[in-house]
Amino acid sequence: MVLPALAAVALGLVWLLSLAATQVRVVDAARETARAVARDDAAGSATALGRRVAPDGSRITVREDGDTVVVRVRTEVHGPGGLFGFLPGVDVRAEAVAAREPQ
Repeated sequence: MVLPALAAVALGLVWLLSLAATQVRVVDAARETARAVARDDAAGSATALGRRVAPDGSRITVREDGDTVVVRVRTEVHGPGGLFGFLPGVDVRAEAVAAREPQ
């Protein structure tokens, strides 16, 4: 009786660690994309750079607002191994703002 409960708790903790790692990757993807667009790289190549860093299935949006660039990255994380499939996925998102570099 105790071992299955401990296994479930351990699996939940591993999932929380993977959730934290996903958050770091989403933040990095937003930052890298914003820096690339601020350097005046092509939007397609900047987004491709962000996709290399972001988790699979992430959505990257780029908005240019005057002298600043705003990049948002979103992804959804589901529980490990289908054991927590009854729970809704966790929406992980990040936003990065960068000032355009002078030409």
